[in-house]
Amino acid sequence: MTSDLNIVERYIKDLKNIDSSNIISSSLPQSKSYLKILGIPYYIEDINLSITTDIVEKVIQTTHLFKDIVLVFYLYIIKVFSKLDIAIIWIDIWNSQNSTKEKLLINRCFNIECHITTIKDTNMNSSVLQYKNC
Repeated sequence: MTSDLNIVERYIKDLKNIDSSNIISSSLPQSKSYLKILGIPYYIEDINLSITTDIVEKVIQTTHLFKDIVLVFYLYIIKVFSKLDIAIIWIDIWNSQNSTKEKLLINRCFNIECHITTIKDTNMNSSVLQYKNC
């Protein structure tokens, strides 16, 4: 598949009426996939502060599961219930048309701090909280 993209890219750059400096690289069409990370407390135990996107992004950048994954937008962290110390982290990724990258991540586990988290598939995050049985 990569060799096919290279052939198309070379062909386009060889056309005489195309400015090849404007062509960065060729790629297949992409779509967005929506995932959520479960199993992490909202407050970090050692310093009693809420978990931040910086902490999660640093972990994602170093975790082998996310090696070829590109985030569409910033991470979104919410506290599930006011009385419980549970967070959900919403992530939007660029995916191939046949959802290959998403399928490799769903139901996989990794560590954030000393907590084992699980990646689940979800519908688009509308930022509207709703009880899960509704």
